[in-house]
Amino acid sequence: MSALTARHIWSIKRAMPRLSLPLFSLLFFLLGFTLPASALVEIGRSGEEPLVIEDVYLREGTAFISIDEVLDALKLQGEWNSVAHVYAIRTPHGRAIISPGSQFLKLGDNFIPITHRPRFIDGKLRVSEVFLLRQLAPLLTEPIYYRNHNPPAQIESEDPLDRLFAFLLRKKEPVADGSKWIVSIDPGHGGEDTGALGLNGSKEKAVTLAVAQRLEKLLKMHQDAPVVLTRDGDYALNMERRLAVVAEGQADVLLSLHAQSFFSAEASGVNLYIQPQTERDVPDGMVIENSSLQLAEILQQKLANNGFDVHDIKELPVYPLGRGDLPRVLVEMGSLTNAGDLATLQDPTRQQDFARALFDGLQAFFDTFSGELL
Repeated sequence: MSALTARHIWSIKRAMPRLSLPLFSLLFFLLGFTLPASALVEIGRSGEEPLVIEDVYLREGTAFISIDEVLDALKLQGEWNSVAHVYAIRTPHGRAIISPGSQFLKLGDNFIPITHRPRFIDGKLRVSEVFLLRQLAPLLTEPIYYRNHNPPAQIESEDPLDRLFAFLLRKKEPVADGSKWIVSIDPGHGGEDTGALGLNGSKEKAVTLAVAQRLEKLLKMHQDAPVVLTRDGDYALNMERRLAVVAEGQADVLLSLHAQSFFSAEASGVNLYIQPQTERDVPDGMVIENSSLQLAEILQQKLANNGFDVHDIKELPVYPLGRGDLPRVLVEMGSLTNAGDLATLQDPTRQQDFARALFDGLQAFFDTFSGELL
């Protein structure tokens, strides 16, 4: 997963210069003939013959299309930089830069949020139709024609967390014996979903699984309870399935492991994210302490004690954490585009140190409840 560090996230401009709506309004046409009912989109400049794209992949409830084919259809130019692992698109408003796994489009000094991050699927960098319509189309001087002949049934304007859950991740009654706590570890990405890409071809999915498996072993050596990994190999899982694994495993706590990539090689350090706790996330009528914040604060201390540079804890609506009052923290372990962080994340010794810090943090968190219940 890609995110900005605490130093950058609040200081960057997050909106591009305002463009008038008529300038980039999209043209949608209803055709009078029938095409085969398959994953198929048409895209092109207004008034010109559209390009028919058949290689359409459904991910996260939306269609993903090859960025190269999109640019061909719109008569734009773009290029992949294999060293920096970014894709630069030439637009009338300047170079727009995207990166696999990054949640931002960079346009000059502006950083524009992307709902569905670009990703490699079947060997090609692909972007979502949401990106095409909401981020790319406004950068053009003419309307575009776009039609999806088999659109997803879900409505994009819905809250994605509302779509995600038919259940909430609920905290169980804590037990005095900390060794009985069930820990769920969610190594981000996997399979065709590489996550963020970094220097020297490094992939987020590899470092998250490596640290997760080291943490799993430490827990199995000391815990008298199951350890739940959402994935134990290099394969992809959608978010619904990941959180279903957590719920089915009756987890007492969840750690979601990720790594980042940035447009700047200077950005570095560990970031800890928790979901803002709202009334809808806790049982009716109850006022409870945010145990996720408590867990994050302990992890922050243990990681710092082990020599890791840890930024301030952030409360943000982070998709992989879902909803509910289960203690859960998303750990961005470092930046794959920073040479120092990458060396740490790929070093088996430092991977073990990181896993040990997480383990020590979990044990200290369990002990806080054990003390209250004894």
